[in-house]
Amino acid sequence: MSQTRPRVAIIGGGIGGLFAANAMIAQGLEVSVYEQASELGEIGAGFYVTPNSVRHLQRVGLGPAVEKWGSLVGEGSQYMRDDGTPIAPVQVTDASGWNATYGMHRADFVDLLAAALPDGVVHCSHKSIEFEQSDDKARVRFVNGAEIDADVVVAADGIHSELRPNVYPPSTPVFHGTISYRGLVSRDRLPDWPMDQWLMWAGPSKHFLVFPVRHGEIVNYVGFVPTDEEMKESWSASGDPDKLRAEFKGWDPRIEHLLEQVDRTFRWALYDREPLPTWSKGCLTLLGDAAHPMLPHLGQGANQAIEDGMALAVILAQTDKASVPAALRAYEKLRRERVAEVQQGARQNGLRVDSMSDYADLELRDAELAAHAEFRKHLYTYDVVPEAEAAAAAL
Repeated sequence: MSQTRPRVAIIGGGIGGLFAANAMIAQGLEVSVYEQASELGEIGAGFYVTPNSVRHLQRVGLGPAVEKWGSLVGEGSQYMRDDGTPIAPVQVTDASGWNATYGMHRADFVDLLAAALPDGVVHCSHKSIEFEQSDDKARVRFVNGAEIDADVVVAADGIHSELRPNVYPPSTPVFHGTISYRGLVSRDRLPDWPMDQWLMWAGPSKHFLVFPVRHGEIVNYVGFVPTDEEMKESWSASGDPDKLRAEFKGWDPRIEHLLEQVDRTFRWALYDREPLPTWSKGCLTLLGDAAHPMLPHLGQGANQAIEDGMALAVILAQTDKASVPAALRAYEKLRRERVAEVQQGARQNGLRVDSMSDYADLELRDAELAAHAEFRKHLYTYDVVPEAEAAAAAL
């Protein structure tokens, strides 16, 4: 089987692409990653790593690195009203009670994923410009003049994927009338802040989220506010700290105190896309935001990309070169329904925490936030590997 296993080219060196490379190498596959930037890296912002992806990070040997660089959150994590009145605890464990929920700095996570790969796997300064395929082979050409052949090409190149139109006609990202202000504050400037809790304040039309990253050295904050300005989707657009402070003036004094420490902030416009009916065509498939960009209101963008990578690695490891198109169809069939549920859940939870639409009644909203623990248990308990193994066996 090893001589007939497919060779894989991953286009995109972000979280989804780098984890997929780790998972595939762990499965004995030959993999190369092509990243358009001159070096790997991420904007300095935090994100949430949850049990449904941590189990896969552990499977490929990255559990210790996650523990080293992440900040475990647990008891005391909660939803609150804008004035600080407690609403309900936040679910941080799966159904078994296993707590593997970490705040993580994106740059740290990219570094730990890249560090685990053998030398020569990642190729920077490779921006794809052309894709073509025959019945059994795919070819990608890059701006720098290079071209590569592979048995499988995985587009992990984000919401503005260059390769996605080769799978499905172009569509317009959906803007949701919200921007987020994101940033980091050193623990030295907030010495009394609890560094083991995920805290969200839900208020009229907006909400504010705080959790620790980098093993408790840094506080990550995100303030979500409504806007009529449909700005470009970007992690790195500069924001005005004074405007951010004005948005949350009169909220819980803890938020106002935190925002007094903010010298620099970034604005991020919130976009997703409608679920795609297909992710694959021939030897090409999509992964992560290239397939299913989602709103951040469940903290699942990176986590679902990790699930994608694990599922694809398991299926391809049991596939010969001749069976690649069927294997990619099995992968997308396995993932599409799960991811669509999460995409829609993220949209709904955004309306919920902002008290919008059917959630203007705060008592109803608070009751639903308390009940949301059951959805998160379901989300965190799911393990894609047994289903991927069954899908591979059925090929």
